[in-house]
Amino acid sequence: MQVIILGAGVIGVTSAWYLASLGHEVTVIDRQPAPALETSFANAGQVSPGYSTPWASPGLPLQAAKWMLHPKTSPLVIRKRFDLAMLRWMEQLLKNCNAHAYDINKSRMLRIAEYSRDCLDALRTETGITYDDRQRGLIQLFRTNKQIDTAQHDMRLLAEANIPHQLLAVDQVLEHEPGLAHAKHLLTGGLYLPGDESGDAHIFTQRLARMAEAKGVKFVYDTTILRLDAAADEIMSVRTSAGHFRGDAYIVAMGSYSPLLLRPLRVHLPVYPVKGYSLTLPLTDETHAPTSTVNDTSYKLAITRLGNRIRVGGTAELTGYSQKLSPDRRETLELSFSELFGGGDLTAATYWTGLRPCTPDGTPVIGPVPAFKNLWLNTGHGTLGWTMACGSGRLIADLVHDKKPDIPALDLSISRYN
Repeated sequence: MQVIILGAGVIGVTSAWYLASLGHEVTVIDRQPAPALETSFANAGQVSPGYSTPWASPGLPLQAAKWMLHPKTSPLVIRKRFDLAMLRWMEQLLKNCNAHAYDINKSRMLRIAEYSRDCLDALRTETGITYDDRQRGLIQLFRTNKQIDTAQHDMRLLAEANIPHQLLAVDQVLEHEPGLAHAKHLLTGGLYLPGDESGDAHIFTQRLARMAEAKGVKFVYDTTILRLDAAADEIMSVRTSAGHFRGDAYIVAMGSYSPLLLRPLRVHLPVYPVKGYSLTLPLTDETHAPTSTVNDTSYKLAITRLGNRIRVGGTAELTGYSQKLSPDRRETLELSFSELFGGGDLTAATYWTGLRPCTPDGTPVIGPVPAFKNLWLNTGHGTLGWTMACGSGRLIADLVHDKKPDIPALDLSISRYN
């Protein structure tokens, strides 16, 4: 079967790898000159199944209102603009802010993320791929007792999913991350997730793309995807700046731009771009730097060791498709890092932004489009594209191949919104 994948980020490239492994002829099309140059380029670097949590939670509306009172340090910023798509997405998000929906959504996310981590482990064993990776766990840092109390519910869900975790006292946190010693007075504890990992998604994607090429995958770069041409219940071709491409199956893995491509087909995909930021700075002092990766619960930021670099990533900004670098977001990243660690040169940091494709329920959209028999989706992973990449790639490959997947998939498709 000839399969065309639209998008060469970490989701598109992992999809290509697993489809080629099943014997399919695969073509990947992307507007960039190389893979993983947009949202996959400089994300937080965490492969964090245990931290897979939907933003839509019972406490979000009140918490968001409090954040709005402190816009400079708020993890969430909503830029004033009239955007009907954003308003609809926010309405759907709020409908998921209840305990019942939260439990369902989190269980779905954990299912994909745990499976993906297992697929990544197998891929490392199979190929020997490296990407500044570390398998040393993740610690969610708490600065208040209220944050510990809030985490109790998540710990119950982790236990139900048989995901290893441990609530740590401050001294235990410092045993895992001694670089936090000077910030001890700021901490009340931490949640340790030993099964979580870290690594550079950009390096991983570029290296896997080269391996996929060796399997016969064709990558077409510097090519703008214009539209999908359909007849009745079938996609006939994809129209691009380099002409038409035709295949037996088409997979949309274009992140935040997926709904724009699907809209002319009257396929309404509830994915909205949520802008995130990161700093990447050179390591200067290992004794004041993270050993692995931590999440600062107060600022909703991740601080991760990537070889001889440190990545600080996070924040959420609703501002449409703008990729303007906001100075106030950089201040938040620098504040969290300076309070907790040090050991890196902020003056030499690279500041970056990317658009995360977020669904209102937190779960990605993986599976067929009912209106078209040869159209598939693998998008909407939000902040967890790197965490869920290998599992999502293998899952969509099995579905397209008409092979029974290793995990339940019916509730992951776009049909759940109907």
